[in-house]
Order: sequence, then structure tokens, then C-alpha cells
Amino acid sequence: MLNNALFTVDYSEMVIVKDIDFYSLCEHHLLPFFGKCHVAYIPSTKVIGLSKIPRMVDVFARRLQVQERLTNQIADTIRDKISPLGVAVVMEATHLCMAMRGVEKQNSFCVTSAMHGGFRDSARTRMEFLELIKLRSPIPGLREPTSAGLACVGDD
Repeated sequence: MLNNALFTVDYSEMVIVKDIDFYSLCEHHLLPFFGKCHVAYIPSTKVIGLSKIPRMVDVFARRLQVQERLTNQIADTIRDKISPLGVAVVMEATHLCMAMRGVEKQNSFCVTSAMHGGFRDSARTRMEFLELIKLRSPIPGLREPTSAGLACVGDD
């Protein structure tokens, strides 16, 4: 799955790939669930090629699945492949089994997490990760409109 996209580097800060779209199929109801996955790790000696992390999410999501297992499979694979100082995975998903049948709650979503190593042992590291995945940064090169340049119809 990683196709030897492992690189030895002298880097021991957090690496985060966030807002990875995923689509899966609930093994219990055979209905889709989908959402965003956020993955972080603190390398000890090796890093993973960045494109391999979303690929790993897709590999595990494209099978009959439950969100809890999916979250753990991603975290466990990273832990097993590169032995990082810590790994964290948070998944947020809408489950059509909850929206279409049973309780019929269209606006609900499920959040699961797996925290290992430094993310489990250090509240400060865990909070840094959770704060960073909440941030929405603008797309580089895209200018945000300013209110000074906007006018409403009828404004003189």
C-alpha cells in the first residue's frame, strides 16, 4: 500500500494531512457513510510520502467497514510501518443508516479517534493536533474578498 514511499529524515515535529474525503459502506446496514479523515504522526526516523496517507484511507474505506475499525486500521498501519513517536487519526462521518432509517437524524455525524504514543501520553500534543485540524486555511493564491470592495444594490 505504501510502495516503499518511506523516507529517512531528521524531522521530529508533527506531520498532519487533514480533510481527506472518504467514502465507505457500513457492514451492518450495507449503507454508505462518508466524511473527513485527519491523520497526524510525529516521525522518529522515517516519514511517509504525503500522497500515501490519503491512499491508505481509501484502501481501508473501500470495503465493508465500521468507522471505529477504520480509524484504528489507519493508525495501526502507520504505527507498524514507521514506528513514529506518536500517531493520531480522527474521522468525522455522516452515516446514511442513521439518516435514512431507524432514528432518521439527517444532521447527526459520528466522530472517532485513535491516539497512540505522544498523542495519547501528552495532553498538550493531543490538544495541538485537535486545534490544528479545526483550522481552515485559505487556498494559497486565492484572494479573500474584502468588505470594502463589496456593495449592496441600492447603496449609494
